Amino acid sequence: QVQLVESGGGLVQAGGSLRLSCAASGSILSIDAMGWYRQAPGKQRELVATITSGGRTKYADFVKGRFTISRDNAKNTVYLQMNSLKPEDTAVYYCNAEGLVPMTSPPSGAWDYWGQGTQVTVSS
Repeated sequence: QVQLVESGGGLVQAGGSLRLSCAASGSILSIDAMGWYRQAPGKQRELVATITSGGRTKYADFVKGRFTISRDNAKNTVYLQMNSLKPEDTAVYYCNAEGLVPMTSPPSGAWDYWGQGTQVTVSS
C-alpha cells in the first residue's frame, strides 16, 4: 500500500521559514516526478513546485526566489524549503507523486498519488 506522508506545516509569522517534507512509503519501483500543490480557502488547487527524478525543477511564479524544492530519490522523499513567507502563502499544501510505479507482481503500471495535506498559516 503506497502512501504519501507529509510533515512540517504550521504557523509562522510573515518573513519566516518552514520546511515541508513528504515521504512516499510502501514498495515502490520508481517515481517520475514529485511536487507540491496548495489550496487556499475558496480557491482552486494550484501548483507550487515540482521536481523530476533527474532533478529538473519547475516553480510557480509566485514562489520563485523564495521556495526551493529538493528530493532524495533513495528515500522517495521530497522537500519544500519555504523562506520569506507571506500571508498569501497561507493554504493547505499537498504532496503529489506523479508516475509512481509500485513494486507489484505482475506490474500494475504508473499511478498518481496525493498526500493528505498539511496546513501552512502565515500571520501578518
